[in-house]
Amino acid sequence: MPDFLEKTKELIQSCIEGDRNAQSRLYELYAPKMFPVCLRYAKNREEAEEIIQEGFVKVFKSLHSFKFAGSFEGWIRKIMLYTSIAHYRAKIKLHPVINIETADIQGVKSEDIIGRIGEKELLKMVQALPPAYRLVFNLYVFEGLKHREIAQELGISEGTSKSNFFDAKVILQRAVANSMKIANQNSLNG
Repeated sequence: MPDFLEKTKELIQSCIEGDRNAQSRLYELYAPKMFPVCLRYAKNREEAEEIIQEGFVKVFKSLHSFKFAGSFEGWIRKIMLYTSIAHYRAKIKLHPVINIETADIQGVKSEDIIGRIGEKELLKMVQALPPAYRLVFNLYVFEGLKHREIAQELGISEGTSKSNFFDAKVILQRAVANSMKIANQNSLNG
């Protein structure tokens, strides 16, 4: 592992010095790991590509501030997360955008969901959420932030964060239930 750390330090130093080949190697090494992070926050692949490009511009501008105190991959991931947040701050105002009436949603076991609905379909369901809901949902579920932290980070009230998360869950539960219903009908007809 010390050899990997030394090579990473050398790569980072070369990037700081403006070596385009080193920058390209760093991008090729970390972009595939960061793209799924950006994709969770984006509406589609094109938007995720835009976010990852913005993120790597920030990475290269900030490399000199990386102190090798923690994981370099974690440091890049954090930049991608904050770039995703900034992307949405520039585009939308974060507040509830859909009026959710009370839903009668039947419980669906998670093992049924994973067995019947693929990961790509679940990702598309999350991407189909309204932007404010998608952002709060991802920060809470995937980043592990508390509603207080989300509210502070996004400049919204804690209640709005909780409301957006609740509404996102309702929408996703409906989408999953609908997808399961279609899958069951297809299996009966096919």
